[in-house]
Amino acid sequence: MRLIQCDHQGQVRAALVESEEQVRLLDCDTYTLANRAISAGKPLSDMLTEALTDTRLDYQALVDAKQLLPPLTHTDPAHCLVTGTGLTHLGSADTRSAMHAKAQAAEEDMTDSMRMFKLGVEGGKPDAGQLGAQPEWFYKGDGQCVVAPEADIPSPAFAEDAGEEPELAGLYVIGDDGQPWRVGYALGNEFSDHVTERFNYLWLAHSKLRACSFGPELLIGELPENLEGTSRIQRSGETLWEKPFLTGEANMAHSLANLEYHHFKYPGFRRPGDVHVHFFGTATLSFADGIKVREGDRFEIKINEFGRALRNPLRLETDARAISVKSL
Repeated sequence: MRLIQCDHQGQVRAALVESEEQVRLLDCDTYTLANRAISAGKPLSDMLTEALTDTRLDYQALVDAKQLLPPLTHTDPAHCLVTGTGLTHLGSADTRSAMHAKAQAAEEDMTDSMRMFKLGVEGGKPDAGQLGAQPEWFYKGDGQCVVAPEADIPSPAFAEDAGEEPELAGLYVIGDDGQPWRVGYALGNEFSDHVTERFNYLWLAHSKLRACSFGPELLIGELPENLEGTSRIQRSGETLWEKPFLTGEANMAHSLANLEYHHFKYPGFRRPGDVHVHFFGTATLSFADGIKVREGDRFEIKINEFGRALRNPLRLETDARAISVKSL
């Protein structure tokens, strides 16, 4: 099953994707549906069936009218935390090391990126009951940094770069007792500033404080172990850059369970009622191929199992406001 969320008559509503052309409205949003399932102790798919209405909508019309929303949201963006992990995919270390090679050319030993990747390869998929190696982790922001599918993805005026990162994202709701519940998975464009990161990898944290997008569809149920997708950049209706990418556990150094454990082991990430969006990493970047994007270029990320592509045009912000702190 796959869900979307849309703006329907001024309300956030979830809808079941019945075909490429049609979706069927639910009587609530995804967050409410998830909490119903938690309270009832039933699978989300059961609650979804009970929430179906008789209203069907034209999917393309929702896209054209820009009425699509991220497939899981919280009414208060401050209670949606957006985070992720890096160096999780086989091949990701080569991409990262190439980015950092210039800054670390004098080092004779393995780079920190390669060390981190090696930890994941050796211990990222622990046996049942065992703790695995902890991955690289980063924070992107709260729900205010999330833009809807089809909406412009902004790059701040102070940014050095605006690069896509095609990834899977896990979407979660925290129950009243602090138990994390996975609602499902979505395509994500984690979107980062790779020039800033390349200058010094200790600026990785700065490079991640950018907008992002995920959706439009939420996949409910088990995730296939091997997923093949395409990441593409369109400029003026023409393909500027295109590359396949692999994801899913068969193509990762870490298991999803290990990545989830090392995020939710922190009590601050198990606050009742919160929503979490957690990006699982990638090994494919247009930046690594020397692509420099421009205003209006459109990122497109597609995996067939996730239905429609995640698409976002780039908007370069020009207001470089001077920020100063005043003393009380």
